[in-house]
Amino acid sequence: MTKHISKISLIAALAAGVGFSSCTKKFEEINTNPNKPSTASSEWLATNILTSVTSKDISQATGFRQPFTLGKYIGWTEQVSDYQYNKLTRVDFSRLLVLRDVNPMIKNASSNELKTTFEAFGHFIRAWQFFQTTMQVGDIPYSQAVQGATGGIKAKYDTQKDVFKGILSELDQADELFSKGVNFSGDFVYQGNVDKWRRLANSFQLYVLINLYKKTADADLDVINKFKTVAARPLMRDYTDNFAVTYTASAGYCYPWSSTPAQLNSFLDYPALSSYLLDPMKATADKRLFYMAEPSAAQITAGKTASDYDAYLGVDPADELGVIVSNKKAGKSCAVNKRYEEMYNAEPVGLFNYWDLQFILAEATVRGWITGTDAQTYYANGIKGHMNFLLKYAPASYAHGMPLDDAYINAFPATVALTGTMENKIKQIITQKFIAGFFQNSDFNAWYENRRTGYPVFTLNTSTNLNTPSSVMPLRWMYPQKELDYNAENVSAALKTQFDGNDDPGQVMWLLK
Repeated sequence: MTKHISKISLIAALAAGVGFSSCTKKFEEINTNPNKPSTASSEWLATNILTSVTSKDISQATGFRQPFTLGKYIGWTEQVSDYQYNKLTRVDFSRLLVLRDVNPMIKNASSNELKTTFEAFGHFIRAWQFFQTTMQVGDIPYSQAVQGATGGIKAKYDTQKDVFKGILSELDQADELFSKGVNFSGDFVYQGNVDKWRRLANSFQLYVLINLYKKTADADLDVINKFKTVAARPLMRDYTDNFAVTYTASAGYCYPWSSTPAQLNSFLDYPALSSYLLDPMKATADKRLFYMAEPSAAQITAGKTASDYDAYLGVDPADELGVIVSNKKAGKSCAVNKRYEEMYNAEPVGLFNYWDLQFILAEATVRGWITGTDAQTYYANGIKGHMNFLLKYAPASYAHGMPLDDAYINAFPATVALTGTMENKIKQIITQKFIAGFFQNSDFNAWYENRRTGYPVFTLNTSTNLNTPSSVMPLRWMYPQKELDYNAENVSAALKTQFDGNDDPGQVMWLLK
């Protein structure tokens, strides 16, 4: 996996071509260069699409930390951070614009076999982008989305249920078509390996389905039987199947948090790691802590060593900013491990990872959706998968004298074995998923999991909570201003059917009911 080129979109070119009439034919003939292709190759378009879906979501510097601020992995000490204090504002639908490149990518394929592959790839990308969009707001344009080239510029909104049905159908089609496809160029994640893409599509579909856990009684969705069907398909096998981007030592291509001669990061002094991340690892003697954090200066001064779990102090991001800043200045907090700063290729950043799949399978087993393998096995696979990933990419020199090794990795899951009620087991699973998600899963996955399950349990501090009212956590972002400006009739209809016309963060979308 290598990081791709910067995003270059065909959107403007495509839009410009829509309005041309026959009177321009002569002009086009005169101004066409016969030595250059008049259409973009499928491979180039695939790269462009994949660039948009991956590194556009994996921002650099302070942008990179935003999902982890909302997900309460860190407190931010530069200034009051909206996400840290639960303020959700308006989003945009810009991630859907790249879907305009899907049909040209398929159309321009140089063979029928490649057309099958690009159709599969297109279905996965559509499912991915629509999923991320609906998870933020609720109902969205789906059936009429990205049809500007055909004159449809005011798309109607589909219900969130219909969007999810469409996403599941597209992922089914991706599975079938990838099974018949051939390897392709233009892919910097899996190097065009259709088997890996098929495994990702199926694994991601299980994530979509676990988010529908409140809809198991819906006969149209048939969530449990659908989960069983998809779980029997080819799935991700280990961390080498992660849907991830790797980095190189040149500006714009370095690890997002790094600060090296190739790429500087001026925001390294502001984060303080949270108690939600550090305390579970301290309580279970989890050596991953030493790969994620720097010890508290105050604890080192007090005689603790960097290899002592008690040398690590987490902050509560819900505390008042002044309290967090004071603790940080007093050395009573932990910075991010130096490896993220000093290594241009600290680790690949995954948008969906093998361990995510294993924790999903563990949860589904605990819920009784699937049988045959016990939940502890999946749960252990998830933990070990993440630990093996760290062992591969994080040098032991950054582990503060507490490096991982095979013996420790194989033994650790039994020390945090699933126990008790179904609810307690789910809490344990989500806790481990949260730990493994640090500086991974940059599409707000940890916050979605908290919204869905309530874990980890975040502090609700009414004196700092920027949501309205401050007595509750927000549940969604608000619709884009551009939709209100240019598609008011459709967005208003969607708001009326969902939320009695109220577009605010406290409204409960269909998925959560």
